[in-house]
Amino acid sequence: MLVRFSSAVIFVSFLTGASTQAQTQLTAQLRFQQGPIGSMFKLPDPRGEFVRLCAPHMVGRWAHPETVCSCLHDYAAATVEDSDLREALLRGISETGVPTIETDWVPPSKQSEIGPTFTKIAKPTLQCMFEPSTN
Repeated sequence: MLVRFSSAVIFVSFLTGASTQAQTQLTAQLRFQQGPIGSMFKLPDPRGEFVRLCAPHMVGRWAHPETVCSCLHDYAAATVEDSDLREALLRGISETGVPTIETDWVPPSKQSEIGPTFTKIAKPTLQCMFEPSTN
């Protein structure tokens, strides 16, 4: 919720041309988040949020859905260098439970890299699904 609010504040500031005001608000927000009260309103951990969205798709398919999702996240984050392709891949996994990239999720200039991205993550994906470490 805080992310949406922050994004809206920044977007509105660009529209109105009040970038100085937005910078002041952002600084105040960051100070609030660092204070004792702000620690109660921390943004969710991106990896934890990914696992939370991914795991329901894995239930019934795998004995340890959180482990599979964590593994998929870690390999995607470590293997896919391009941020647009990585974000699209993580979105596909969290929405479907399998590595997926829709062409409209990446810029047209990078759509030709979707196939090579899947080739790059094929072996790690299979390892996550069939040989997960069950810490």
